[in-house]
Parts: sequence; structure tokens; C-alpha cells
Amino acid sequence: MNTVVFADGTAVPAIGQGTWRMGEDSFQRKREIAALREGIERGLTLIDTAEMYAEGGSEEVVGEALTGLRDQVFLVSKVYPHNASRRGIPEACERSLRRLGTDCLDLYLLHWRGQYPLEETVETFERLREAGKIKRWGVSNFDLDDLQELNEPACATNQVQYSLEERGIEWDLLPWCQEERMPLMAYCPVGQGGKLLRHRVLGEIAGRHDATSARVALAWLIHQPGVIAIPKAVEPLHVRDNAAALQLRLTPEDLEALDAAFPPPTRKRHLAVV
Repeated sequence: MNTVVFADGTAVPAIGQGTWRMGEDSFQRKREIAALREGIERGLTLIDTAEMYAEGGSEEVVGEALTGLRDQVFLVSKVYPHNASRRGIPEACERSLRRLGTDCLDLYLLHWRGQYPLEETVETFERLREAGKIKRWGVSNFDLDDLQELNEPACATNQVQYSLEERGIEWDLLPWCQEERMPLMAYCPVGQGGKLLRHRVLGEIAGRHDATSARVALAWLIHQPGVIAIPKAVEPLHVRDNAAALQLRLTPEDLEALDAAFPPPTRKRHLAVV
């Protein structure tokens, strides 16, 4: 299986499961839980959530999905910036742990940069790690200047928006992360609104591989060293398709065609944030 390795040697699948918008509709709860469990069975054992998603509702869905399966999963959650203080982080973490039905997170991220000094947030993350509440910590929506200001080798990852239609991080952020051997987690990996998946070139490549456009878009992301994609899926067919992307190998001709259709950046761009 295609995996990505964290600095401490922990390997995770290069494709995990995102949960944004899960937990918002009670009528979808059973389908969401079933999708997450099927994903785990198919090797998508990294699950990403956040206290922000449905104001804890997503974490509750994940917690129910993990019943009897917690030991098989690399569990990620994120703390709101307005909770990222010495007092706020431990309280937020305890709430997340309770909703998730676990006593420890594998990875805890600062969702985006806020009002509290980074030093305070890092210090508190480290206290949580020492207390056994989290195994490692990282950040989300940090551009290169933010990471350089952070200047913290203990930061395990940076989670940002990245897809064929949003390649701005390739100018400087992605190369820096690869040089530092810091895994990068890509959210919205198949774009937003479906426009990317309707692109003619993506469809042509998918046809040559007897695949879907989404599978090709994910395979393109994870062919790059150190990139973890976290697509969300509720339909069983989409879960299976995401898992199948772990096995898809694009040819040099495929990659050249994708570069022509979705050119890499030629200058620095503002970090795209959803």
C-alpha cells in the first residue's frame, strides 16, 4: 500500500478519510458511519475531523464509527484558533476525546492561525503530549512564512488545500515540507463543486485506466512524496473508488497531460483556504 511516514517512523496510508460536513444531518448519520467503517476495512485508516465540523457533530459520528475499531485507526482532530490558549486547548481536547470515545489522539492540529502566540499553543500541545492525551501535533492552513516563524521540528504536519485545480503550494510550501520531511495533508483533494472532475483531460486519462476522474485526481496527489489526501465520501461507491486510488499508477504521459491542463504555479500565490 502507498504510505507516508511521519518523522517518528509512524506510517499511514497516503489516502485517508475526511469528515467535513459530516454530523450536520441526523438523517445521514447511519450512512456516514457505514462509509467510515467501510473505508477502514479498505485500508483508509487515517480519519481527519475537527471540533469545528458541525460543532462537534462530526467527531461524534467518527466516535460511533470507531466502536471496536479504534486500534486500527490513525485519528486526527483540530482545535479552533480561539481555543488555542494554555487553558483553552486542554479543555477543547477533552471535549474532542469525549465525543470521539477515545483517551488519546494520534494527531492534534491547530485549525488555522489565530490570536494566541504560537509559542503558547506549542507549549500547551507539548504538555498534552507529555500527559498522553495526544501522540503528536501539527498545524493547518499555514503558509511557508507561518511555518518558518513557527520554527518547530516537533510539528508533525501541515494540512492545506491542494488539488489539481489549486496547485499554489507547489511554488514554495510543498518543496519546503518535502525537504524537511514533513508530511503534507491535502484537503479538498478533488476540488470543490465538481468542476475539476468534469474536466475533459482528467476524463480521458481515467478512461485509459478504466478508472474515474476522482481516482485519477487522488492518484496524482499521492504520487508526490509526503502527500496525504483526505477525501470525504458517504456513498460506498466513492469509498471504494478512493481506496482504489492507492493502487493507480499514472504514466509519465498522464502526468505530462495533467501539467498541460492544470499548469503548476509560475509565481508565489496566496495560500488557498476554505
